[in-house]
Amino acid sequence: MKGMVFTEFLGMVADRFSENMVDDIIEDSDLPSGGAYTSVGLYDHSEIVKLVESLSHRTGAPAPDLVKAFGHHLFGRLQTMHPEFVCGIDDALDFLESVDKVIHVEVMKLYPDAMLPRFETSREGNRLQMIYRSPRGMEDLAQGLIEGCMEHFSQVVRMERHKRPDGSTEFNLERLQ
Repeated sequence: MKGMVFTEFLGMVADRFSENMVDDIIEDSDLPSGGAYTSVGLYDHSEIVKLVESLSHRTGAPAPDLVKAFGHHLFGRLQTMHPEFVCGIDDALDFLESVDKVIHVEVMKLYPDAMLPRFETSREGNRLQMIYRSPRGMEDLAQGLIEGCMEHFSQVVRMERHKRPDGSTEFNLERLQ
């Protein structure tokens, strides 16, 4: 997993909780990297799982809620760091439909060693089906990113999420306004 994800997660923890909390969860987690991340480095995703578990233990917040909150935060940061990805797009479903075929292609140009999840999409008017596939199983992060996208575009979207028999996760989105 790209180090940028780790640095942004720890930044969110510092902003929402404290720098001391960052130190505490790193210490709790006994990480192979020692918790020293660079934005361009590659790290095993199990390290972020340990950090989230530690944060959940210390705060009492359920881990899935923390990961979704991180997704919201990460979408905002990605939009700030790479405004070209949302430039000229005024609809959340249009943006989400473009993630795999446009956004991820551009991300791979910037970070050729990134191991990105896959999104298969199917669109019918104000409805979008997204099928998330990743061996890391970060569906809660994907959901938080989707929700962050909805907030960015100020659109109300009904979302249903369910696990598919093949292990992928299906997100069914319907724009309500």
